[in-house]
Amino acid sequence: MQETQILSTPSPAATATPKRALVFDACHAGVVLRAVLFVEAVAGVGAMFATETPAQWLAVLALLTGGVLPATLAWLLVACSLKVWLQRLSIAQQYTAGVLLGTLAGLLACALLALVLADNPPWLACAAAGALLSALLVAGLILRARARAPATTTARLAELQARIRPHFLFNTLNSAIALVRAEPAQAEALLEDLSDLFRHALVEQGETATLGEEIQLAQRYLAIEQVRFGERLRVQWLLDPNADGAHLPPLLLQPLVENAVKHGVEPSRHGGKLRIATQRRGDRVVVRITNTLPAPHEGSTSTRGHGIALDNVRARLALLHDVQAQFSTKVKNGLYQVRISIPCG
Repeated sequence: MQETQILSTPSPAATATPKRALVFDACHAGVVLRAVLFVEAVAGVGAMFATETPAQWLAVLALLTGGVLPATLAWLLVACSLKVWLQRLSIAQQYTAGVLLGTLAGLLACALLALVLADNPPWLACAAAGALLSALLVAGLILRARARAPATTTARLAELQARIRPHFLFNTLNSAIALVRAEPAQAEALLEDLSDLFRHALVEQGETATLGEEIQLAQRYLAIEQVRFGERLRVQWLLDPNADGAHLPPLLLQPLVENAVKHGVEPSRHGGKLRIATQRRGDRVVVRITNTLPAPHEGSTSTRGHGIALDNVRARLALLHDVQAQFSTKVKNGLYQVRISIPCG
């Protein structure tokens, strides 16, 4: 028998010392792209003050790019490399570190320009410009990081609402009651799974969860629904152990599985088939959730119901992995498929 924690018992995640948050994170391809475009835009506007014709502007911009672009990339590289160290600092110290890195980056840009111009550059102005641009960039990254909190809270509330919905809760309890005499061990396992689903919805899980943890949560949910639907619910797991370490926003996978059951299996008289597959492909992990759809005479085949959770999933993936996350859905040959592609680390 599994050992599980009742709802009133704090989980290790809840009692452990909370990890200090990283104020800004520069380790995303989307962040690098936006930072480069932002600095180039500032350089382009600055070049307008010293030029009169488009040709002169282009020449000055090219010259400035030779200094500011390497300095910007250096700032991003150092900030990403020091991610673990920065996380140990207080919030104020992280702010200060970001601005100091910007000051050094500004001085680096001046040094590179001095090599080309063979002239004495305005060191103080370069340092001030680097500090200011760095402060703006850090502020943007902070706003992006803070946007994760309400998205995660929304997901936890939606998950909790799904768990306490009378339709799901009563069916689960009725299934447990029916099993108490005939299959007491199965009834106990059913209630343990229900308890674990509540615990994940109620307890703060942190900013990320591993794919392996999300798979375990989905398996508990499907174990409950398997008792309810019996042979009508046919589940196939195609899991790659090498993909388990990929990071997802917490409580992301289970709502997608629940949608597949609600809109694919439940409306069909003969039930349906659900397949969850994970695969690691090089430096990426692909997750596919595929479910059959009910026949036309059994109800509408519209997939509008799936959209309840999809917008939140798409937004939370973008907040965590930025442009490195891919999320898509499609209907083909009577099957509804959700595909997620994320970095493996």
